[in-house]
Amino acid sequence: QLSNLSSRVFSGSGAQTAIVGFALAEGGPRQLLVRASGPALAAFGVTGTLADPQLRLVNNQGVTMAQNDNWAGDAFGPEVAATAARVGAFAYGAASRDAAALVTLNPGSYTALVTDAGNGSGNTLIEVYAVP
Repeated sequence: QLSNLSSRVFSGSGAQTAIVGFALAEGGPRQLLVRASGPALAAFGVTGTLADPQLRLVNNQGVTMAQNDNWAGDAFGPEVAATAARVGAFAYGAASRDAAALVTLNPGSYTALVTDAGNGSGNTLIEVYAVP
């Protein structure tokens, strides 16, 4: 059983959209924390990061299941922060422009797409955590 998937990639907008696909095996619905880090990576010495990641999660039929820009501004921000700590993800600053979504998904195939809100480009870390 996989508990975390992450990939550091260069991302931007349009043809530079970062794309990470994953599938959930048969069984019941699963809660996941999906994140797109940009500014938070500077704390780890990563330069040239994506300034304002936008996250969109779609199913295999192209339906948007969740989306986020600036995680802390979301009504679920406190729950996202608590879940990140619970699954062992590094913390985001309260005013960071990183993106995150807490979702419950049925078995199937999904894609996380990351672009930049300001049409910039840079390094981003896309993470998918299974929430126990």
